[in-house]
Amino acid sequence: MNIDLIFNYFTSLTNVQRQHFLALEMLYQDWNKKINVVSRKDIDELYLRHVLHSLGIAKIQQFNEGSKILDVGTGGGFPGIPLAILFPDTHFMLVDAIGKKIKVVQEVIDGTKLKNVTAVHSRVEDIEGQFDFIVSRAVAAMPTFVHWTKGKIKKVSSHERKNGILYLKGGDLSEELKDYRTVQVFELSEYFKEEFFETKKVVYLPLK
Repeated sequence: MNIDLIFNYFTSLTNVQRQHFLALEMLYQDWNKKINVVSRKDIDELYLRHVLHSLGIAKIQQFNEGSKILDVGTGGGFPGIPLAILFPDTHFMLVDAIGKKIKVVQEVIDGTKLKNVTAVHSRVEDIEGQFDFIVSRAVAAMPTFVHWTKGKIKKVSSHERKNGILYLKGGDLSEELKDYRTVQVFELSEYFKEEFFETKKVVYLPLK
């Protein structure tokens, strides 16, 4: 695993943030042996395929102090945990309907001693409250995702960019996004040079 990928693209990390990112390798390798939440192929490239990919959202949107972010279908904690390390003054709620995945997420939170993350075993439809942004990594087609998260986004924005969904997706999205006139698609290959990112995107859908 190449932690330098993270340090090279994010050069102003504090020592605490660097230690948190370094800790992820051991924590995920250890827990993945007990509960397989990251494919065995991907665990060897954790920093590229999961951590840096998650941080692609930060190349598009910085999160303000005190803002609230909901990570839907977080799986093993992506993109929420890397973003929580990068934005320690922002609160992240990581939600997944699969209990064993949330168990791993909670163990990683405990292992890194992150104070700005809450892990919740739930369907997103059952989550109460509203958030500045909702983030996720390809858990469903956009129309389904929009339906799941309806009413969860705050109407009043505290960022320059309007509150909404920031979604990590790959491939040809033209059909899936054709009904969303306000959607913006950002190519991660413009920010990261690795071949893995050639087809990877951040999709931004502002609140109506």
